[in-house]
Amino acid sequence: MSIAKKLVGQTAAYGLSSIVGRALNYLLVPVYTAVFLPNEYGVVSYLYAFVAFFNIVYTYGMETAYFRFANKADADKPALYNRVLTLITLSSLAFSGILILASGHIASFVGIPEKPEYVSWLAIVLAIDAIVAIPFASLRLENKAIKFASIKLINILITVGANMFFLVLCRDVYLGKYLAPLKPIVDSIYSPTFGIGYIFLINLVANALQIPLLWRELSKWRFNLDMEVLRPMLSYAYPLLFMGLAGMVNEVIDRILLERLLPDNFYPNTTSMAAVGVYSACYKLSIFMSLAIQAFRYAAEPFFFSQSQDKSSPHTFALVMKWFVIACAFIFLFISANLEDFALLLRSQAYREGIMVVPVLLLANLFLGVYYNLSVWFKLTDKTKYGTYISFGGAAITILFNLLLIPVLGYMGSALATFLCYFGMALASYLLGNRHYPIPYPVKTIMGYVVLAVILTVAALYIPIENFWVRHAVHLILCGAFVLVVFLQERPHFRLKN
Repeated sequence: MSIAKKLVGQTAAYGLSSIVGRALNYLLVPVYTAVFLPNEYGVVSYLYAFVAFFNIVYTYGMETAYFRFANKADADKPALYNRVLTLITLSSLAFSGILILASGHIASFVGIPEKPEYVSWLAIVLAIDAIVAIPFASLRLENKAIKFASIKLINILITVGANMFFLVLCRDVYLGKYLAPLKPIVDSIYSPTFGIGYIFLINLVANALQIPLLWRELSKWRFNLDMEVLRPMLSYAYPLLFMGLAGMVNEVIDRILLERLLPDNFYPNTTSMAAVGVYSACYKLSIFMSLAIQAFRYAAEPFFFSQSQDKSSPHTFALVMKWFVIACAFIFLFISANLEDFALLLRSQAYREGIMVVPVLLLANLFLGVYYNLSVWFKLTDKTKYGTYISFGGAAITILFNLLLIPVLGYMGSALATFLCYFGMALASYLLGNRHYPIPYPVKTIMGYVVLAVILTVAALYIPIENFWVRHAVHLILCGAFVLVVFLQERPHFRLKN
């Protein structure tokens, strides 16, 4: 249990930047849905869908490869750090240079020919993100979770603060809502016609400020490009690149396909780009599950590698999986049961039209988290090719069911495709893991908790209760019932430990 407690502590530290930080960032959803029309927000989501793919290309699996090789007994960690950072810096500058030179053509391709600067700004963001990924990885390797979390949190606070300043304060003053004496100053720094450009430019400035915050780690870097030494790392990493690209297909291809495949007038008086905006805004309501998973991953990856030689590690991994699923099942239940309250974060009624995709996406992300837990077997056995196969299988499921379901169900089709993808990936990884690296997961117990959460969610969503206060009381009771069942089921295990 002490090992598991250590993982929980590290997860909590990384969660300061992931959960608390992104929760602050989530404050921007009400801002964006109040300021921008669904069509405008759709453009933002559409562009960032492409950025997600390029983020994988820019690091091409070297972050995980760095962890793997740095944990070897004979590893020269400073030299390894220099070589990996050198390679990533050179490739990132080259990739971004190409994107900037082709920004006009790319802007035309994605439907914003008049705004090529958006592409250039995002290209610089991509380069910065890839370069600082290695110093961040070094902090994780050295268990400097507090510094890691602090820098991430500062970045998010700058992003949120700048968005609130320009899109709320300056906009309101410009419109004459308050602080009239400040209007001449605001007129000189704010223009409503700049629109969504503020989102991209603020992202660029906030990301660039990570460089001075990581200066101590970056100052230790010495140019060292030794391809003979890097070649085994690249061999380990390239399946992760393809796995990452396939993973991005699973995460964001639905936005791209939704814009392309949605029939005309499927949603009355709504364009396909506006539908992307609605779906993306509702997707944000599932972010709490994604944040829990992300915080867990930051701590779990180095933890799993460090525990790989321990004879009791399979039992530890099984224990971690069970409690991870319990936590995620509760998140799924709590948000779904109180969906009408979370929907208020979408300031415009136009965005709330897609609210019923949220429970499906929450459950989908729960199984994504299960898959990340299960993936330990092919990372520890250096059989990362299986991760590639599984991810490509998931990508095929995603594309196939988006093609089949979007024309029939609209963005609910995209949500269902996401669920089928992640469930299929988790199942495939479990079956393959049993053959290559058996771990005694308590499958019946885990699935029992998931099924219980689903049943309670269905009850909360579909049992009609007119009275507001009674309805909310019942929903809280349903959440409490889940906690009570967990307590009664797991209490004997705690007694055994004592």
